[in-house]
Amino acid sequence: MFGINFIKFDSMTYVIKFKNGQVSKEGRGLSFFYYAPTTSISAIPIASSNLPFIFNETTKDYQTVTIQGQITYKIANPKQLADVLDFTVNANGVYKKDDTEKLNQTIVNEAQTATSSYIHQLGLKEAIRSAKSVEKYIVDGLLNSTAIKLLGIEILSINILAIRATPEMERALETETREKLQQEADEAIYARRNFAVEQERKIKESELNTEIAVEEKNKQIAEKQAQTEVQKSENELKLREMKVQADIAIENQRKVLLEQKTANERKEADTKGYVLETTLKAYKDLDWKTLTALNNNTDPKFNISLAFREMAENAGKIGNLNISPELLDGLLNDKKDRK
Repeated sequence: MFGINFIKFDSMTYVIKFKNGQVSKEGRGLSFFYYAPTTSISAIPIASSNLPFIFNETTKDYQTVTIQGQITYKIANPKQLADVLDFTVNANGVYKKDDTEKLNQTIVNEAQTATSSYIHQLGLKEAIRSAKSVEKYIVDGLLNSTAIKLLGIEILSINILAIRATPEMERALETETREKLQQEADEAIYARRNFAVEQERKIKESELNTEIAVEEKNKQIAEKQAQTEVQKSENELKLREMKVQADIAIENQRKVLLEQKTANERKEADTKGYVLETTLKAYKDLDWKTLTALNNNTDPKFNISLAFREMAENAGKIGNLNISPELLDGLLNDKKDRK
């Protein structure tokens, strides 16, 4: 009414009130009455903003890549920005000119400028894999940019979401990568089979070495057993020789003993013979009759038999001989009694 208006801003807006071309009030989240014919108001948003961007660049091998990302920034010096861009609002708080778009485009242009020289040095494959490096180059480029410094903004973060080639080139790269992966898979299969064959060879070689070792050990055992048998046979032979020698020694001793015994018996016999001969020497020249008489046998029958023998020896001299039956009967009865 009568050109006097009231306006109010939130706490994330920095307000600069100009009256007759001079700053009469400034600060965050102001509300005030003002006289419209002589007053202009700039409202600069100071909250952080996310600025998405996408632009194309050419690589060293003349391939086009699309770089997509996001820049997060905030206005650190709103008065400095208000001197460069127009953020004037009307009585309803609506911007008379939208310079926010101009601000965003300036930031994107500076980011692209910082990236362009780096991408031009890379090949397509290197560029696609250089997201982190691109982020670093954009950060460095914006921090050192004169335009950014004049705008009074602060870069909070840079995020590269994707670096992509054209669809045709992507398909070509996919085919190449697919073929390479297939080749690597084939090489892996070959390597695995080769490894399996090598392991099988090592296993067989180990088995053969084990068999050789076992055979060698069996050979050693057989040789040891043979040596043992030989030693056993030698010991048995020695035992038999010792036994034979012992038997020979015993037989020799027995022979010596027998010879000694025979000699002793011979000496004893000779001694007995000598004694007997010496004893009988006195009777050697005697008549048997004398010897019979010396026997001094008083048996009448013995004397009768001697008498019969004497008569038999002198039978030529005897004419007749009468022997009574009683005598014969007595001799026969005596013989029967002995039986």
